[in-house]
Amino acid sequence: MTVKEHILTLLDGNKGGYISGEEIAGRLSVTRSAVWKAIKSLQMDGYSIQAVTNKGYSLSPHTDILSAGAISKYLDTQGQKLRVEVFKTIPSTNEAIKTLASNGEAEGKVILSEEQTAGRGRKGRKFFSPRGTGIYMSILLRPKLSALESILLTTSAAVAVALAIESVSGKDTQIKWVNDVFMDGKKVCGILTEASMSLENGWLDYAVLGIGINVSLPTGGFPNDLTGIATSVFSEGNPHGDLRNRLVAEVLNHFMGYYEHLTDRMFLSEYRQRIMLLGKPITVMKDNKQREATAIDIDNDCRLKVRYENGDEEYLSSGEVST
Repeated sequence: MTVKEHILTLLDGNKGGYISGEEIAGRLSVTRSAVWKAIKSLQMDGYSIQAVTNKGYSLSPHTDILSAGAISKYLDTQGQKLRVEVFKTIPSTNEAIKTLASNGEAEGKVILSEEQTAGRGRKGRKFFSPRGTGIYMSILLRPKLSALESILLTTSAAVAVALAIESVSGKDTQIKWVNDVFMDGKKVCGILTEASMSLENGWLDYAVLGIGINVSLPTGGFPNDLTGIATSVFSEGNPHGDLRNRLVAEVLNHFMGYYEHLTDRMFLSEYRQRIMLLGKPITVMKDNKQREATAIDIDNDCRLKVRYENGDEEYLSSGEVST
């Protein structure tokens, strides 16, 4: 870590309390001038840091800016193996990870950004990614999975997000097959998994797991095309400082716990419990055609079993469904 990152980690570990510049300089083996310059840089980045003579520096307990150091303190043993990097702005975290993957980056790299200028959802749709109110995160994975098994990555991630949101908010979540997480009937999280296949053995070469969560309501609300469709974990702002860092860590902890033994499907019961369409009439969009059906069940491969109006049944592993 840089001097700036080390100082942020020290302040974050003593959030609300004061640490003198002399103590910081001594612990990091740098000059007082280097500490002062790093503090000024952090303040310019938006961190609320108070400087008081004879007391030192203090990071406001209400600070909720993403940082690798702040995320790290909430990660469990498995999560600590990940290599987390946070950007202020980036076109797309998925695209950044894909570039690293193509250049041989090892599994476990995680990229987050305070905002995305070209965030994408499924089928190339734009993903609204305003600064400071959401979590925009991508994880590089190199699993030994076939293309058909890759759905396990997406569905286990949906459960990880659902459990993380429930943990930090105390609110219930639901999952719309395959992988959208909902609260109060509106979408709060989208997940986009992209992969590259190895032609030699038929396994995934790498997978990029992209997760976007609306944590708090953006200034001015959601765009018109998302009003009535999207929601946020907290509708009236973030009630607790550091919530986004904790939420990121909770997602990573849950997901990596599942990922370690993914084909055991330990997440499946939690997934089934939260599926919001079962027993309901739905419209299946497949091959540019619409068919009316009823959602019946989720099988062990996370496929959606549907029964069409003519009585035919089918297991869907991809496609879009709506109520």
